[in-house]
Amino acid sequence: MNIVATLPAGLTGLEQLRKLIAMGGRPPIGETLDFVLVEAGEGFAAFESTPSIDLYNPIGTVHGGYAATLLDSACGCAAHSRLSPTQAYTTLELKVAYHKPITRDTGRLRAEGRVLSFGRRAAFAEAALRDGEGKLYASATSTLLVFERPG
Repeated sequence: MNIVATLPAGLTGLEQLRKLIAMGGRPPIGETLDFVLVEAGEGFAAFESTPSIDLYNPIGTVHGGYAATLLDSACGCAAHSRLSPTQAYTTLELKVAYHKPITRDTGRLRAEGRVLSFGRRAAFAEAALRDGEGKLYASATSTLLVFERPG
């Protein structure tokens, strides 16, 4: 079941995210890549996941798209937390830097996103992907388009 489709209308972005957490924190893409939204606050969102061999690329490490998806989700949901009930957003640009390779032995990862600025038409956010010891595996910056939700 797509739990995003079951969220009631009329909630602020932060209310939507907190409701999602209360319902298990797994957006549809989280089902595919096995990650969950674990925390949301004003201008902040955090996702957690443990990488598996199912995410490997042909060179024997976790595919970079996994880290990029976690970072995009953290940046996007940090911005989502600032939306009014009538607003929506979409990612315009995501720049990812990979600092260390991720393997199935890396353990639990946490992607934390924070809004840097939020305006009428654009938001800017950053995120970091770290392990339980605080080692940095990837980081990102994002530009997001903010718009009124179509009627």
